[in-house]
Amino acid sequence: MSINAGFHKLKIAEVRRETPDAVSIRFEIPEPLKQVFAFRAGQHLTLRTDLDGEDVRRNYSVCVAPSENEIRIAIKQMIPGRFSAWANANLREGQVVDVLPAMGRFVAPENTRDHAYYVALAGGSGITPVISILKTVLETQPTARCVLLYGNRNTASVMFLEELAGLKNRYMDRLELYHFLEDEAEEIELFNGRLDRQKCEAVFDSLVDVKSADAVFICGPGPMMDAAEAALLARGVPADRILIERFTSSVLSAEQLAAREALQQKAAGTELLVTLDGRRSRVAFDPARGNILESVQAAGLPAPYACKGGVCTTCRAKILEGQVTMAKNYGLTDEEVAAGYVLTCQSLPATDRVVLSYDE
Repeated sequence: MSINAGFHKLKIAEVRRETPDAVSIRFEIPEPLKQVFAFRAGQHLTLRTDLDGEDVRRNYSVCVAPSENEIRIAIKQMIPGRFSAWANANLREGQVVDVLPAMGRFVAPENTRDHAYYVALAGGSGITPVISILKTVLETQPTARCVLLYGNRNTASVMFLEELAGLKNRYMDRLELYHFLEDEAEEIELFNGRLDRQKCEAVFDSLVDVKSADAVFICGPGPMMDAAEAALLARGVPADRILIERFTSSVLSAEQLAAREALQQKAAGTELLVTLDGRRSRVAFDPARGNILESVQAAGLPAPYACKGGVCTTCRAKILEGQVTMAKNYGLTDEEVAAGYVLTCQSLPATDRVVLSYDE
């Protein structure tokens, strides 16, 4: 694992209030770290802080295009939102924050055909990676066309409202922008209410030809993303054209929790042979820790992680011997899974011995 993959202390250059419950944070990037913090449109940073003695980490998307020569993220206060509440109330210009370099696969395509057509659905703070992707596509693909469907509670809660309007004016012939508001009544009924399955179906019937889209980007609340994905699949949009960015994972059902607990107990004491930063260590799986990542960390090894929800892939490792079971996987591709990669925050040993490497 490269040293550049670890946390770096970055000074906050600017804190800007975007909405009553959201701020954007611009970081000062020292010259020696410029390449380390290079990013692709749509990627996110991981921030770390200590809250009441607990190491708390959260992922936030970069909301600018690489061509803007700055690193800026947006943080919307969520409920309960322990980290986001702290950030909105406490972060100030000049403070230093621990930050991981950019990662993530929810990115703008680099090489594509002429006159490509992209559709994006965003809800609330889900606009943060989407606006980065839209800016980049419109700038770097001169013949590309984009449609943005953006849902919010009301006008006051729309993040980057003026910036989106400016983008629409700049690319008037190539960007279509539609706002959907839950708590405000628009003259056209189609734009009232949330982007649920019924609304998505109506929009796809009348506004957007999703079947001809080269890619569809989705980011927002879980129910919105699930509804949009289901509506797209039902219309025959290929799954590999639907790109979804999740920062939280779904909650396991009571039956799933019971089954997972049984697997944890069965795996108690399983030998884990772990390679990390070039060193091999033996670790006994501890069912009280819940998963392989937690057992490895409890043994004193600095295994990488960010979300612990099966989303970000920071804790990815390759299984070299033995087998594991994964509870959730929102980050790894089918090809990576076939190659033996797993998310250790979601994995339990399924054989008497498991050999894995974080360095692969």
